[in-house]
Amino acid sequence: MPTNKKTTQRQGFKTGEFIVYPAHGVGQIVAIEEQEIAGAKLELFVINFIKDKMTLRVPTAKIVSVGMRKLAEPPLVKRALETLKGRARIKRTMWSRRAQEYEAKINSGDIVAIAEVVRDLYRSDTQPEQSYSERQLYEAALDRLSREIAAVQKITETEAIKEIEAALAKGPRRGPKPADEAGPEEGVEEEAA
Repeated sequence: MPTNKKTTQRQGFKTGEFIVYPAHGVGQIVAIEEQEIAGAKLELFVINFIKDKMTLRVPTAKIVSVGMRKLAEPPLVKRALETLKGRARIKRTMWSRRAQEYEAKINSGDIVAIAEVVRDLYRSDTQPEQSYSERQLYEAALDRLSREIAAVQKITETEAIKEIEAALAKGPRRGPKPADEAGPEEGVEEEAA
C-alpha cells in the first residue's frame, strides 16, 4: 500500500476548505500532511491564516480538542447579525473581569458569542470614546466576525464590515442616558419604542 497517497479529506474536513480555528479565526486548510515525529507517523492539517500571514500544523486527531469547526451555516450568520441589533448588555463588574469575559468569547470561536462582544463594545459616533483596551477587543471581535461572514457569504471583508455596521446601527439607542439631562422628546421616543 503506497504511503505517499495524498489525503485530501479527514474528519469531515477537506483541503481548500475554510474553517474557523477558535484562537485565530478563519483559516484555510491548504494540505493534509503526514510527518514522522519521534518515530510516530502523525497526520496534520496545514492551515493557512492569510490575513495573519501564518501557517499552523494541527494534528488531525486534535481537531476536536482545539475546537476547530466548519464555517457557520447561513442561518447562524443571520442569528449573529440579529444579535448585533440587540441591546448591549454591559455587566457592572470591574473592567478587567469584563475584558477577560470578552476575550474568552472572542477565542471561543462561537460566532454568536463574538457578535455579542461586537454589540456590547460598539460605540456610535455620538457616544463617548472607547478606552484603548475596549477598542482593541472590539476590533479583534469585529475582525473575527467580518472574516467569517465574508467567507460564508463569499463577499469581501469590507462588505462584511458594512453589513455588521448596518446591523449595529439598527440597534436600540446607544449610549448612556443622562438621568436628569434627558430632553422631553427623548423620553417620549423611548416609551414609543
